[in-house]
Amino acid sequence: MARPARPAVRVREGDRFVEPGASWRPVRVLALALAFFAVVEVLPVGPVVMPGQAWAVAGGILAVLAAHTLAARRSWTVRVDRDGPEPALTVGRERVPLADVDAGHLRAAAEGRAGVDAGSPVLGGSAALPRGRAGLPVRLAGGRTVLVPTRNPARLRAALLTAVPAGGGVSDATDGGAAAGGTLGS
Repeated sequence: MARPARPAVRVREGDRFVEPGASWRPVRVLALALAFFAVVEVLPVGPVVMPGQAWAVAGGILAVLAAHTLAARRSWTVRVDRDGPEPALTVGRERVPLADVDAGHLRAAAEGRAGVDAGSPVLGGSAALPRGRAGLPVRLAGGRTVLVPTRNPARLRAALLTAVPAGGGVSDATDGGAAAGGTLGS
């Protein structure tokens, strides 16, 4: 019997939304394949499956893949923490207090009445959105708009709207952020 698929978005106590930046599945698959070949190698039946240099290369590839996965999880995990001393939206190491998120702009963006300023930075520190992610435009209290990289913008928007305190952020969401200074302040 097959196990039910785990959702890509996990919810922990104290969190409204957690989206991992990467999956450990490729690392596990490669590790299992190497374990299988190691068992076959040890068995006294048949010839040598992989020479020593191949084991070193395979181990190096596994290490690089694990390092890449760990870095992606640290850099691109999106979390909405609703509890604690300062509830925040976190992408990697960057934190934005939920009190600074403009809920009106999120609602207007969902309805198509608002969008993102040209040249808006990606929250998390990248120059561009990671592959396979969409950018959810989030306006902050200072009028600056940032893109939050997510695989599920509708679910992140819903989590933010339920977690943002009443009256948080800018009061008028449709005032045209680019005209009011925009991200670059021009």
